[in-house]
Amino acid sequence: MKNKLSTLVMAATLLSQSGLGRASEAVEDFQTWGNVTATGSFAALNPDLQGWRYWLEGQGRFGNDTSRYSQSLIRGGVGYDVMERLNVWLGYAYVTTDRPFAANPFDEHRVWQQLLWTEPFSWGSFMSRTRMEQRFMEVGNETGWRFRQFFKLSVPFTFAPDFMWVAYNEVFVDINKTDWKPANGFDQNRFFTGLGYRFTPNIHTEIGYMNQFIRRKNNPDFVNHNLSVNLYLNY
Repeated sequence: MKNKLSTLVMAATLLSQSGLGRASEAVEDFQTWGNVTATGSFAALNPDLQGWRYWLEGQGRFGNDTSRYSQSLIRGGVGYDVMERLNVWLGYAYVTTDRPFAANPFDEHRVWQQLLWTEPFSWGSFMSRTRMEQRFMEVGNETGWRFRQFFKLSVPFTFAPDFMWVAYNEVFVDINKTDWKPANGFDQNRFFTGLGYRFTPNIHTEIGYMNQFIRRKNNPDFVNHNLSVNLYLNY
């Protein structure tokens, strides 16, 4: 199993570096990203809603060596359990973006759909999240479609089971060209590795390093070295 995990980690690392032929020319920044995500079942309101779920998420991102606000995101959604560990989601996100992600601040509205699968194993757990986004920018009139694929491993330590090693990789692909982004194909990649701690069965945190690579058409590519701090509430 250790060999399998090593192979998965190596594959994720390679993914995080895929398509980075111009990485040596990229603009770099050190950022801090904070995230709080709460998910749960509507059964607390009505037992007949056992299969329905909610998603509430807030993020703040600070760049220029963490001294400047860069981006914020508020995301909400409703999901339904198709199977015990498989659910589908529909939601909305509001995003505000500033430098260094954009020369001028702008707002974005997103509609998103996703398929979320989680599976426990003797060594830990695996998660796959497939998400589609429709993006509406105030700097353009056309709708951008973006595909995102996320894989995550969580492996508790045998000597301290409340602590865990966490790694994930997420690939972003723009499906179409728009009047605000005249390029499609590979958009960005995020690779995270760090430590998690479970406070209770419903609350845990994950803190670690995230490498974010963003492909840019008419400017040097962008690489963020992020301190990623996450709090997850699952009810």
